[in-house]
Formats: sequence, C-alpha cells, structure tokens
Amino acid sequence: MTMTTHSPLLYLEDLRVGDRFTSPQHAMDEAQIKAFATQFDPQPFHLDDTAARATLFGGLAASGWHTAAVTMRLLVTGGLPIAGGIVGAGGELSWPQPTRPVDVLHVVSEIITIVPSRSRPDRGMVTVRSETRNQHDEVLQVSVVRVVVPCRPGTAQ
Repeated sequence: MTMTTHSPLLYLEDLRVGDRFTSPQHAMDEAQIKAFATQFDPQPFHLDDTAARATLFGGLAASGWHTAAVTMRLLVTGGLPIAGGIVGAGGELSWPQPTRPVDVLHVVSEIITIVPSRSRPDRGMVTVRSETRNQHDEVLQVSVVRVVVPCRPGTAQ
C-alpha cells in the first residue's frame, strides 16, 4: 500500500509491513536555517555562509536537529497518519548529506515491523524507516524509529 497526504488516520490493524507514506513538502531557506541555529545550534556553519565555506560542509548547512524537526512536522501533518499521534519509543538518526537553504524537503516512510503488545492489547509497536529527501530525491536524513500505535477502539484482544 502506498499512501500520500490526507490519508485517514490509521490503527495497528490497518498497517502492513511494506506500507509506504509520502509527506507534504517544506521549502527551506537561509532565514529559517539561521533562526533555528541561533536559538538551538549556534555553530558557524549554520549561521554564516562565508564561515561555512571553510568547513567540511563547504557552505551554509542546516543543523541536523533542524532537519529532524522539519521531518517531524512533515510526518505529523500528513506523512505518517497514525491514530493517536506519532508517539516515539526510541530509534536511530543519521544525516548522510547536509540540508541546504535551497532544499525542498519531503519524507518517504516505510513500515518495517509490526509487533502487537502482549502486555497491552490496546496497542502495538511499529518500526518505521523514514528518509527525508530534497527536490533531487537525495537522502538528507534517515531515521529508524519505534512508534506506539493504538489498536482500533473495540478490537483489542
């Protein structure tokens, strides 16, 4: 099953391993990158293009945490339509390439595993692999997270 934005909210019973979801888009720009960095990650390669050119980034790059925050917003606003919200239970995050001021981001997610809870029959644990990609379909961030997903009301074992 492949789904895009505006999907109905999904419960554990609705999900299958291999289901894919695509989020809406978000256009990054220099002002957003600098504003986030000023408040949360004030390093020169996030704040000053000239200083950033002398670093391994070779130019202004968004904080990985900024990319992660935008990814979360894209997932919440239609990229992963889980009933009850996206409740994380741990995971891994990597940034194979920097996010640039010209990038237009979207997230492609895939269901990797589904494990109904034995101790809490009203929910299960779903592992989701998400790639945050730019307008050239280059992968800028990869996350593999475990998400708590509720069962449809009235169907718990």
